[in-house]
Amino acid sequence: MITRDGTVDDVPQMSAFLKDLTAAGKRISPDDPDFVRENYILGTDKIRLTVADDNGTILGFQSLKRAQPGNTWGVAPGWGIIGTHIRPSAARRGVGRALFDVTLEGARAAGLTSIDASIGATNPEGQAYYDAMGFRTYRTPDGLVCKRYDL
Repeated sequence: MITRDGTVDDVPQMSAFLKDLTAAGKRISPDDPDFVRENYILGTDKIRLTVADDNGTILGFQSLKRAQPGNTWGVAPGWGIIGTHIRPSAARRGVGRALFDVTLEGARAAGLTSIDASIGATNPEGQAYYDAMGFRTYRTPDGLVCKRYDL
C-alpha cells in the first residue's frame, strides 16, 4: 500500500465504496461521482486529499479542508475539517493511520491549529478511529459526535 494525492481518475472507485458505506449505514452525505469530484478532488477549500492505493485499488481516502464561514458542519472558520473513508474490505489494516500521518503533515504545513471530525452518532467505528488518532469529543450536535485534534 502506498499513500498519494487523489486525482480525478480515482473518483469512480471512491464513489463506489462510498456507496457501500452508505448502504452499511456508515455514511449520510452524498456518494455519487459528481459529489466526490466537486467536494474532494476539486474543492476550493481543499488542503489535501490522500488516497491509500494497493496496486490500483483505492483502499481508502482522507480529505482535509479549511473550514469556511457558514460551513455545513458548523466548524469554526480557519479550522481543518477532516473526513476519513475506508473501503469496508480494508478495515483494520492500518489504512487510517497511514492516511492520517500524511494528512497531519498537510495540516501543519497549512498552519492549522485545530481539526474537526464530525462523525455520525451511530458510527462507533468512526468515533473509535478518531479517538485512536488523538481526537477528543468537544460537542455533540443532533446526530453527530464532533471530535477535535489540536496541533
